[in-house]
Order: sequence, then structure tokens, then C-alpha cells
Amino acid sequence: MIAPPLIFAGFVALAAFGMFRDNPDDLPSTLVGQAAPAIAATPLADFPPVTPDMIGGGEVTLVNFWASWCPPCRAEHPKLLEMQAAGVRIIGVNFKDTQGPATSYLVDDGNPFAGVAFDPRGRTAIDWGVTAPPETFILGRDGTVLFRFAGPLVGSDYRQRFVPALEAAQGAE
Repeated sequence: MIAPPLIFAGFVALAAFGMFRDNPDDLPSTLVGQAAPAIAATPLADFPPVTPDMIGGGEVTLVNFWASWCPPCRAEHPKLLEMQAAGVRIIGVNFKDTQGPATSYLVDDGNPFAGVAFDPRGRTAIDWGVTAPPETFILGRDGTVLFRFAGPLVGSDYRQRFVPALEAAQGAE
């Protein structure tokens, strides 16, 4: 008789905790402030591979997890091309995909990536704590993860959260 009210009270307490934390919409990453994990060494088709010097090579770098079957990834693709044209180094990690469609996607729509890793089983994505594509990480010049952005790089959330974080990283000495 007492178990149902106790279980209900537990759910209420969990919901209240979730609603009243600092930013209930934020998906925190345990990687922020840590060295970036390794990225799968297998390149996608004939695209440039991701090399260790691309992470922590003295340049702010984005690591973008994407898939050809992902509509939000396609929505953010023009923004990635725009950032690449502006000189931002972007590493792409294609995950849970197949080589044919992924290759066609980059050939047809343009390749914004300095290096492209192929992660068909999602092992690299697991190491990075990726929940679903697209997700983009900002890495500092020393390879430290500075920021994680879950979702496509479009809209007001992109402008209000991602852009200031990227500008701060680029401005840091």
C-alpha cells in the first residue's frame, strides 16, 4: 500500500530536479575540459583521412558527427561549407552509415571537411558521447574539448550558443 505513493513521490522529485536545474535543455558533455578522444583512423573512401595533428595542432577545430541519412545533417551542410570557406578547420566523422551514400553526399553537396573518418559501427561516436547526428564539438588549439552542440548548426540556438562559443575559442590565446 505504501509503495505506489513512494514511487510517485520519487518521480515527482526527479521531475522537479530536472525542471529547476540551471539549464534544463542543455545536454552536458563529460568531455568538456578534457582532451579530445581519438578519432577512427579509417578514412571515408578517397577523402583526406583524419590525422592526429588535426587535433591539438595549434588551430581551433570543429569535429562534426554526421550521416548521409540524417535530414538535420543536410540542413546544416551549407553552414559547414560557409564556415570552411571562412577558414574554420572541420573534421567530419561519418557514423552508422554506408560508404556509397556517404561518399555520394559529399561529392554531390560539397566536402567541408579537412579530414573525414568513417565510423560505420559508431564506436568513435560512443567514445565522444554522441547521442544522435548531427553533433559538433569545438576543440581548442591544444585539443581540449571546449563545447558540445547537439543538433544542426542552424537557427537561433546556433546563433545564440554555438557562434559565441566558437568566437570565444578563436579569440582565446
